[in-house]
Amino acid sequence: MELKHLPQVRICFVGESFVNGAGDPECLGWTGRICVSANKKGYEITYYNLGVRRETSTELKNRWFKETTYRLPKDYDGRVVFSFGVNDTTIENGKTRVAITESIANICTILSEAKQLYPVLMVSPPPVADKEQNIRINNLSKEFALVCNDLGVPYLDVFSLLENSTVWIDEVKNNDGAHPKSAGYAEFAQIVENWDSWLNWFPLT
Repeated sequence: MELKHLPQVRICFVGESFVNGAGDPECLGWTGRICVSANKKGYEITYYNLGVRRETSTELKNRWFKETTYRLPKDYDGRVVFSFGVNDTTIENGKTRVAITESIANICTILSEAKQLYPVLMVSPPPVADKEQNIRINNLSKEFALVCNDLGVPYLDVFSLLENSTVWIDEVKNNDGAHPKSAGYAEFAQIVENWDSWLNWFPLT
């Protein structure tokens, strides 16, 4: 099948260390991998990784607009993929870094504004090696799903799939307890690549 030339697409991936691809010796993470795949389909992708390690949704709320609008001028086909939440659920000084009510308020603010400017997708936070934290991550993911449903933003729950993935969990446990290596990120990427909402952005032509 001959691929036709498609317009340039600029994508910002906004989030924390899992967006950044921390722990991946290939320095691609899941975001780089899905962009490689889109390029192989014939799309011209300009890929901006805006993942910041240890960042919470509160910090992200304060920076996403400036960083994405700078990289996605109106003259181009700009899109944004958000994925965050794990750092919100981390316990510090006897409490989570961000209260769940604040996390919900943050995602409401971020997505409400972003969807007015760009096509937007939201990917859930993934699991880690800590069972108690995973309960908090799962609860937050479910709340995020409700917000996305209300706002009409497509939401992908990778938590449930990766929690049952031997590849993901084993790599996380054998690495730093939070981040996998290449095989784990490849599995994450495959889940996103098979997501209807992502496929609608980049169908095979």
